[in-house]
Amino acid sequence: QVQLVESGGGLVQAGGSLRLSCAASGRAFSSYYMGWFRQAPGKEREVVASISGRGGSTYYADSVKGRFTISRDNDKNTVYLQMNVLKPEDTADYYCAARRFTNLKLEGDVDYWGKGTQVTVSS
Repeated sequence: QVQLVESGGGLVQAGGSLRLSCAASGRAFSSYYMGWFRQAPGKEREVVASISGRGGSTYYADSVKGRFTISRDNDKNTVYLQMNVLKPEDTADYYCAARRFTNLKLEGDVDYWGKGTQVTVSS
């Protein structure tokens, strides 16, 4: 069993930055692919970024490439999402996700979810 707790959301102006953190409890953190999804009001949940267990491989949605960076610290059981040059369309609830051994790009891929943290970008 893995529990995920997100933090770092908030209100920021367009062009600003935020860093989200996701602390994981449980064992064998490095065996999990970790990801960030987001869901805007009235829209489906979509993947933002994912990272392999040891951090050697990353994936980004086209909409965030070059602006967001996913990273992880396995000693701290934590995954991060650095978000730069934020746009109003990045406004959403952001969710941390985990899947053991295999990458995660769809909602159905996820084994464990966090409860989410809200990000609001004002224009």
